[in-house]
Amino acid sequence: MDVELLAGNARNGDKEALLKLIMDKKGEYYRLAYVYTGNREDAMDAMEDMIVILYRNVKKLKDSSAFYSWSKTILVNCCKDIVRNKSRYTVREEIEEEVYERGFERSENRIDIIKSLKILNEGQQEAIKLKYLLDMDYESIAKMSNVPVGTVKSRLFTALKKLKESFGGEY
Repeated sequence: MDVELLAGNARNGDKEALLKLIMDKKGEYYRLAYVYTGNREDAMDAMEDMIVILYRNVKKLKDSSAFYSWSKTILVNCCKDIVRNKSRYTVREEIEEEVYERGFERSENRIDIIKSLKILNEGQQEAIKLKYLLDMDYESIAKMSNVPVGTVKSRLFTALKKLKESFGGEY
């Protein structure tokens, strides 16, 4: 599939082309949204919000080859809005969802990891999730986070140090 051609067509009003671009990476979009939001419903809501924004703003896309990085940045912003605007966080619902989906043992491990990430600041959490849960490279993380590559490396270094200390290890 020629991303530049489809993105160019979408920019010129071809909604089918936009749909093809989105559907081609729907799994990646979902994983990214899930990492940020932590649950299926919010991830799907963020994806819906992203699609609406893409539909309204695709004409503003300047570089057709940058469609996927542009759309993922929009998705990340949608996820951040959902997390920020969420009135309350119910641990019980997340625990029940994990137990149902993955079994008790994996649920306990996930809860421990989630609790451990809470000791990190927002930038460090984002860097850890993108690097180790989505296997993104430093440059992609920097672009998505809108910070220099050096900042990403520093956030990861500091985050790993804090996590290791919290688990009782020496750094």
